Amino acid sequence: MTNIPTMSDLEAQATRERAAFGGDAHIVCDNLVRIYKTEGVEVVALQGLDLLIQKGELIAIVGASGSGKSTLLNVLSGLDVPTAGLARVAGMDLLSMTAKDRLRYRREVVGFIWQQTARNLLSYLTARENVELPMRLAGRHRRDRAMELLTLLGVDHCADKRPAEMSGGEQQRVAIAVALANSPQLILADEPTGELDSDTSEEVFEALRRANRELGVTVVIVTHDALVSEQVDRTVGIRDGRTSSETLRREGAEGEIIAEEYAVLDRVGRLQLPRDFMNALDMERRVRLELESDHIGVWPSREESADER
Repeated sequence: MTNIPTMSDLEAQATRERAAFGGDAHIVCDNLVRIYKTEGVEVVALQGLDLLIQKGELIAIVGASGSGKSTLLNVLSGLDVPTAGLARVAGMDLLSMTAKDRLRYRREVVGFIWQQTARNLLSYLTARENVELPMRLAGRHRRDRAMELLTLLGVDHCADKRPAEMSGGEQQRVAIAVALANSPQLILADEPTGELDSDTSEEVFEALRRANRELGVTVVIVTHDALVSEQVDRTVGIRDGRTSSETLRREGAEGEIIAEEYAVLDRVGRLQLPRDFMNALDMERRVRLELESDHIGVWPSREESADER
């Protein structure tokens, strides 16, 4: 007699599969969904997104406006609650957190840097006081740590200056120090160089790189800035609420940087072909597939080819 699985059996199996996915990755997003309403209309910002980030990685997330990258950042920061799926950071499930857990998570586990420099710092406090503030709120005030961080990021000369007395680049580097104050495991940066020129952007990115390298903190940057996305080991592209591509960078035999772009295959076998590839071959609705010994061939459907003729 065949045993028909019960609903609890299926739920237990799904839980085991989710636990296996990602293993000990620092950030795990599995079939992540975020739906919100605006003016009575439902918007599906994340449509089953899968993403794995290892501890200590420095990665960039890129995508067009409306692709879902900022929603993903808000979910990972604890500012937004997922609708369905799995989002786990440092072993903490972001869907099942209580309000108290979420507050502790935002204070101790994750640090956030906004694009607008004015949002990161309190205008009436000095740089040192801004860095000390998160520690005071968490009950772990250390004056020496504030100066250690400002020195690490090259802005110790701004310790007694207020934001209006600092350049935009200096403000953003102080903002990184603020985000690092409580020794978070993860730093999230939303277009941190969006308001800066290229030279100043390089200084800010070098500060993020130094924090990643010397403090071991995982850094995730949402950016349109090619300067930033080209200097990380991995760039993740998001399109229509799903991860669509990854660009991996490595050093070649002669010291040159080699970048290779990959389409991302999710857990159920879906992948997003690059839009320019599809446009070049007029691919719409469906494609023909053929399994070869070492690859899968993808062609426009015969019907579409016949229509062109």
